[in-house]
Amino acid sequence: MSSPIIGISFGNTSSSIAYINPKNDVDVIANPDGERSIPSVLSYVGEDEYHGGQALQQLVRNPKNTIVNFRDFIGLPFSECDASRCESGAPVVDVNGKAGFVISRGEGKEETISVDEVVSRHLNQLKLAAEDYIGTTISQAVLTVPTNFTDEQKAALKASAAAVGLNIVQFINEPSSSLLAHVEQYKFEDDVNVVVADFGGVRSDAAVIAIRGGIFTILATEHDKKLGGENLDAELVEYFAQDFQKKNQANPRKNARSLAKLKANASITKKTLSNATSATISIDSLADGFDYHFSINRMRYELVTNKVFSKFSAFIESVIAKAGLDLLDINAVLLTGGVAFTPKLSSNLEFLFPESVEILGPQNANATNYPNELSSSGAALQAGLLSAYDADELAEALQPIVINTPHLPKAIGLAGANGDFLPVFLPETSFPVQKKVVLKAATGDLLVGVYEGESFIEEKTVEPTPVEQDEDDSEEWSDEEPEVVREKHYKLGNKLIELGVKGVSKGVEIIFNIDKDGKLRVVAKDLKSGSTVKGEL
Repeated sequence: MSSPIIGISFGNTSSSIAYINPKNDVDVIANPDGERSIPSVLSYVGEDEYHGGQALQQLVRNPKNTIVNFRDFIGLPFSECDASRCESGAPVVDVNGKAGFVISRGEGKEETISVDEVVSRHLNQLKLAAEDYIGTTISQAVLTVPTNFTDEQKAALKASAAAVGLNIVQFINEPSSSLLAHVEQYKFEDDVNVVVADFGGVRSDAAVIAIRGGIFTILATEHDKKLGGENLDAELVEYFAQDFQKKNQANPRKNARSLAKLKANASITKKTLSNATSATISIDSLADGFDYHFSINRMRYELVTNKVFSKFSAFIESVIAKAGLDLLDINAVLLTGGVAFTPKLSSNLEFLFPESVEILGPQNANATNYPNELSSSGAALQAGLLSAYDADELAEALQPIVINTPHLPKAIGLAGANGDFLPVFLPETSFPVQKKVVLKAATGDLLVGVYEGESFIEEKTVEPTPVEQDEDDSEEWSDEEPEVVREKHYKLGNKLIELGVKGVSKGVEIIFNIDKDGKLRVVAKDLKSGSTVKGEL
């Protein structure tokens, strides 16, 4: 193709752009202001339009002409739009049954902008930033969307992009895109169940994804449009407001500009405390002529916002329950979005999950330091695959098709010598599929039993380690409580196939095959003689 296909992650709070460079590496593109995480904000001062961080700065001085948190309004009737999420900026109005905004573009001159036009202007700025970085005209993109975006919303997004000369060749859901970017760099060695949790500015999204043989299967999704980084900001704002009011007997909540200043500084404080152990804010003339200076450490911040972090943990628990799984069924939690930078989020999840579950946040050596760039990086990887097609092949490959890949509801495996269950296929494995198991130490006459596996949770109480006593101490007590440890195990379920193999001397190879109709075939092969025994269900 004449120009690369870029990947775009378009969020309510921020957006990012990426593409596959000539060295086949993923580059996350910065806009002209050097921002790689670009605020999804537009602001108008006179005839001038500001975008990204420059626009975000206008929320204090020029809030009524600053448009924020508009992404989710695209393609929805006005009655379904939550106007409260735009309270800090330009108010949402009804424009021909859809969301829109009324802004001032000079003295007495007002302009009504539909959300479709706002999206077009935002995508155009992202497109221009990509063109400036790559040095060529960009006309195609892969765009990420939440898993609950409707066909109408996708169609409206595509139309808004087309209005500025950008063709959306494919939509990719956000959790799959983020996970794709992660496994490209940090591959999982085994089949795993992963929770992808995206905590953004104004909403949270999560998905449980089963990876079986490199195939992603979404088992469940969850969405909360009122839980995000702004909830953390709100707790800090209230904490600062109470402190200021106590010191000066003046209420900064009553003045819109004072409140905007507090919100801006709360957001900066939150980001600072993700990397440093303390932060200081300094606001001139916050309210009634009083300045405000305050220092806060990370521990105090975590105490102030503890309720919000507890909601994040409960949100992840809810999507796991929705998938019909237990915490012990999860192998890893991949954190994305801006809130993922906060160490408290990872530490809470480490406390919630068993030690075997890897929390893949910025503090983990096996995860990226930039979780807010995962989604666009995954979109760029998908775009790189699409770039291998010419126009006709691409059109044919992207024709909508109905995919209904069947999955195993239960594990399938072998009966061990002690009557235990040895899984070969885990639950949610898609088929057709084939797998080989080699038992090199097997000898003599063998009875190979193939069973379904029934999972169960076993709880054990582990007493604390006794405290060593000094010779001079007659008695010493430990304050530790007994720990309840939960473990997941399998037991033999229904017998599916039984094979008898005689005279094995140098091991046996067992081949499991499940065809597209779900029919199971098992072949046991003597490694020395090559003779086989077959069975099917």
